[in-house]
Amino acid sequence: MSIEHWLEAIPPISVYLLVGLVVMIESLGVPLPGEIVLVSAALLASSHAGLNPLWIGGLATAGAIIGDSIGYIIGRKGGKRLFAWAGRKFPKHFGPSHIANAERMFQKRGMWAVFFGRFVAVLRILAGPLAGSLNMHYPRFFIANALGGIVWAGGTTALIYYLGVVADQWLKGFQWAALGVALVIGVVVTIVLKKRMSRAHPEEPETAEKNDVVA
Repeated sequence: MSIEHWLEAIPPISVYLLVGLVVMIESLGVPLPGEIVLVSAALLASSHAGLNPLWIGGLATAGAIIGDSIGYIIGRKGGKRLFAWAGRKFPKHFGPSHIANAERMFQKRGMWAVFFGRFVAVLRILAGPLAGSLNMHYPRFFIANALGGIVWAGGTTALIYYLGVVADQWLKGFQWAALGVALVIGVVVTIVLKKRMSRAHPEEPETAEKNDVVA
């Protein structure tokens, strides 16, 4: 069962809370599929009347900001020991090369690394803890973190939601067009068959008269 089908089976309020929770946990430094859950929920909202995309985007934004802030505190307290432990547990996400590249980017870009890190899977997980371990000034971190969370969560939700609405309308239009084409083809085939049958029937009496003359 896909994430989208799984989300469809639970109440709307649970979907909102689940999106916010998964995004928050991912943002504080735990490798979870936050973006996949957000995209699936937004796409589901485009065809599910019970889901409101504003709540999905709002809870995802809150989860991103809160999660990154918690991750910042964890990184500030744990520092290098935290990343050494995470590298052993999650080498695909927190390996030495990942940490080194992220550190260089943060030291070079500062607030911009926090902001744009929200749009990159590995940096989205590392942003909070890494900013804390590098002792980035928290107000600067919070501004970049909040703006990145709003643009990423809100923008992703809006984009996927409206793409889903347009796709659904297009598919409905395609279905009606296909039905119209099928009807036209059916009418044309019926007319052609009737004409052929009308041409064949008059020939039968002539054939019968010829048989009488021969007899």
